[in-house]
Amino acid sequence: MNDLAPATVNATRHAPAPPLAMLMELTHRCPLKCPYCSNPLAMDRARDEMSTETWKRVISEAAALGALQGHFSGGEPMVRDDLVELVRHAHREGLYTNLITSAVLLDKRRMDELAEAGLDHVQISFQGSETALADHIAGLRHAHVKKLAAARLVRGAGLALTVNAVMHRRNLHQLPAMLDLAVEAGAQRIEVAHVQYYGWALKNRAALIPTRAQLDEATRIVEVARQKLEGVLNIDYVVPDYYASRPKACMGGWARRFFNVTPSGKVLPCHAAETIGHLHFDTVQEKSLAEIWAHSEAFNVYRGTEWMPEPCKGCDRAEIDWGGCRCQALALTGDAAATDPACGLSPHHAMMKELAVAESAAGAEDFAYRMIS
Repeated sequence: MNDLAPATVNATRHAPAPPLAMLMELTHRCPLKCPYCSNPLAMDRARDEMSTETWKRVISEAAALGALQGHFSGGEPMVRDDLVELVRHAHREGLYTNLITSAVLLDKRRMDELAEAGLDHVQISFQGSETALADHIAGLRHAHVKKLAAARLVRGAGLALTVNAVMHRRNLHQLPAMLDLAVEAGAQRIEVAHVQYYGWALKNRAALIPTRAQLDEATRIVEVARQKLEGVLNIDYVVPDYYASRPKACMGGWARRFFNVTPSGKVLPCHAAETIGHLHFDTVQEKSLAEIWAHSEAFNVYRGTEWMPEPCKGCDRAEIDWGGCRCQALALTGDAAATDPACGLSPHHAMMKELAVAESAAGAEDFAYRMIS
């Protein structure tokens, strides 16, 4: 494509800074079936997952590249029998280690092993504040009570805990109780994360997207809670782009701070990047992480600012939001290089908001559960 050359030349002249973090999708397998899952609709099979030794090599390469954080994710990373070994290796390589988990498979023996291996932090996703709704969204009976028990294990082991409260039209009425849940669980942080519409969430957007009134009420609740819980609970708040006036700096900007490694070894600038079908993503079986980070065509195509169209080019926010989300631009406009429709200056901005209003008002209740792989 013609738009590849300028960004590639730019990256050659200006070598990228080392990444901050690597997200390791150890597997796409998961006992939950959450309809907002960001995993791709066509998920990697267990037989295609990388071996323990390959993952250890990748971890060592990430540390040598300058990464500071290693985030173990999935699917559900705890379905991997080698998780403790991989955490121990990452710890020895000097990475801050974070486990992103549904926590339904976490028992005391596994918690003790992970803590001994050097795990620093656990992030547990919650689908609601009460059992019936939470289990319905997760698609698994008894999931909620297992998560609550797992949170106690994390705090009992002395590890830092984040509650990931995934919010949408079906559970936003439980937001005050979700904040209480995080405090009672002893979490230091809660991420009140409105669903972002990629993967399964995009497929289920009409059943999940909140109304504007719901969003405004959620924002009010968060603002009040931040004052009330200051010094007790750190509250991060992620709103749905469909009601935004400015785009977020997705992953800190394309290939600027983070990268993702899939179960089969593809290296991506973000977890949804494979939706951009014209890009080729190198694998760790083919090239080193250092080579991919610095020279991969897919990493350089939207890195920096030279690729940007008008009105992004020359905008005083160009190096703040870095053009927003390429995957969202593709999903809504058919062009990954277009201005993110979340931006009020995009010619597609009004269409994005109208879509949100129409789908949320329609009140679709049925959703397609994530496949179990």
